[in-house]
Amino acid sequence: MRGKIKYLIIAFALVLAALTPSKKAEALICPALHIIFARGSGGEINTDQNYLAYKATIEEKLKTTKLNYKFTDLDYPAVGVGIDNLGVTMGAYFGAGEAYEFGESVNTGVQNLTNLVNNQCPNTKYVIGGYSQGAMVISKALRVLNIDKVIYAATFGDPKIYLPEGEGLIPAACRGKNLSDYRMYVPDCRAYLGLLGAYIPYRPESWIGKVGTWCNKRDIFCSSKASISDHIAYVSENLYEDASRVIFDKIMKCFGLENHISSPHDTAILIDSTGSMGDLIDKYKDEALRLAKETLAAGGRVALYDYRDLSDPYAPKKHCDFENCTLEIIQDELNKIQVDGGGDNLESLLSASFHVMKELNWKLGSTKSLVVLTDDGFLMPDRDGMTIDDVIKLSKEIDPVNFYIITKPAHEGDYTELAEATDGKVVTDLNELSLLTDYILERYDSLPKVEETVDIMALPEISITGTEWLSDTEVKIGFKNSGSQALVILNDKILGTTSGTSVTIGGLDHGVENIITLVPINDDSRGNGVNITLESQGNINISVPKAPDTGRL
Repeated sequence: MRGKIKYLIIAFALVLAALTPSKKAEALICPALHIIFARGSGGEINTDQNYLAYKATIEEKLKTTKLNYKFTDLDYPAVGVGIDNLGVTMGAYFGAGEAYEFGESVNTGVQNLTNLVNNQCPNTKYVIGGYSQGAMVISKALRVLNIDKVIYAATFGDPKIYLPEGEGLIPAACRGKNLSDYRMYVPDCRAYLGLLGAYIPYRPESWIGKVGTWCNKRDIFCSSKASISDHIAYVSENLYEDASRVIFDKIMKCFGLENHISSPHDTAILIDSTGSMGDLIDKYKDEALRLAKETLAAGGRVALYDYRDLSDPYAPKKHCDFENCTLEIIQDELNKIQVDGGGDNLESLLSASFHVMKELNWKLGSTKSLVVLTDDGFLMPDRDGMTIDDVIKLSKEIDPVNFYIITKPAHEGDYTELAEATDGKVVTDLNELSLLTDYILERYDSLPKVEETVDIMALPEISITGTEWLSDTEVKIGFKNSGSQALVILNDKILGTTSGTSVTIGGLDHGVENIITLVPINDDSRGNGVNITLESQGNINISVPKAPDTGRL
C-alpha cells in the first residue's frame, strides 16, 4: 500500500510540474520588456525588412543590459495599397468590398495590439513602433492603449501624420518655431497633413514624452514632397538606427538603468596655437590625444585643426580630417603643432570654426562635436565680417555641431552664448578635462528635427468642380488641379493617379459611407488633398481631410 501511495505522489508531482511553467518559460511569455512592431502594407510577417531593421538596431543595444525582453512582429493583415499603380493613369477601380479591406486591416491591427498591451502580462512594459500602414495602427491605437504600460511609441512614414507647424505659406517650422514635441525627424518644414489625412490630435495630451515620429526627407506619405523611393528607404537611410538611440534611452530611464550607449561620434578638435598658449599647450595636447583615442575606439571619427590670431597670416590649418585621421597620424600631427604669433588678447575663433564646420564631411546621424582648446576670447567681427550668429546658424544647419570650449576661468563668460546655443559646454577647470571627454562620448544625438528654410514654394492645389451619381454604384467627380496629376484614394486605399480633370469610380455600395480623397501631386511635391464623402443616404459632402476614422475601431 505504501508503495502505491509513493507512486501516486510521484505521478501527481510530475503532472503538477507539467502544468506549472518554468520561470524561464514564464519570462519568455511575460518578459520585463516587450517590443512590438507593426509592418507596412504588403509586408510579410517576421521577414519584413523594416521589422528586421527595427529589431536589430534596438536589440544591439539591449544586449549590453541584463533586461529580459522579446520582440514581436504584430500579427495583422497589413494589406497592400497599390503603390505599384502610382505611375499608371486611372483605369479600373476597386469595389467597395475591396476598398474597405485597408480600413479593416488597420482596425484589426489596433485590436490585436490593444489585446497584447492591455490584456496580457500586467507587469510587462511595452515599446511599440510601426511603419506606413503599421504607423497608422500605432498612432490610432494611442487612444485606447493603457498608457501606463507603454514606454514609447515610434512611427515611421505615417500617412496620418499631423504637424500643425507645417501649415501656411511660410510655415512656423520653416523658421524653426513651434515644433511639435513628437517631431523627431521630419526634415521637410512644410510637412503638415499625411497623404491619407491626419489623426488630430496626433499625440494625445496624456502621451507627452512617449511618442516620436520619423518621416524621410521626401516621403510622399508624410511630407509635402512626392517621392515613393524615400518612403521605402527607412532602412537604407538609417532612420531605425536613429530611433533606436531615442528608444533605448527611454527604456534605460524607465528601468532605472544607466545608458552607456552613444551614437557614432564625429569630433573635430581645434587648438589655439598662438604664443600665449605656451604654458597650456602640452596639457591640451594630452587631452586632445585622449579624446581622439577614445572616440576612435568607440567607432567614431576625429579631425584635427589649429588656428591663431586675426593678425597672423595663418588660416586654420588642417592636420587630418574624418576620412584619414588615425591615432598614429593624430599623435604625429599633435607633436608638430607649435605655438607662435598672436599679439593681442583675442583670437580668430569664429572664422576658424566656421571654416572647419564647412570643410568637414559630417556623417548623417552622428553626434557632432567641435572641441576648442584656447586660453583667450575671440574677435567679433572676425575675418570676412564673421559673427557669432553666423557660426551658430551654421552649427544648427549641420545638426547641430555641439561646441565644447576648454579655456581659462576668466573667459568662461566669453563662450557661454556659443556653448548654450549649440547645446555644448564650457570647461574652465583643467582637472575636469577627462570628465569632459567622458561626457562627450556618452552623449547620443538624433537627426535634426527639421531643416529650417524660408524659401517660398507653391504646393499644388486641387478643388472640386462637380460631383454626380451616375448610378447607385458609380460616381463621377470633376476637379481643377494645379498639379500634374491627382492621386485617387478610396477609404484609405490607393487606387492610382490621373492626369485628367475628372474621375469616375464604380463598384460602390450606395448604402454605406465611402470617402474618396483626391491629392494633387507634381514630380517633386504633394499638396493637401480634398475629401469627397459619399454618405449612405446618397448625399455628397466635400472637405479638407482632417481626422478620418480617429478613435473609431
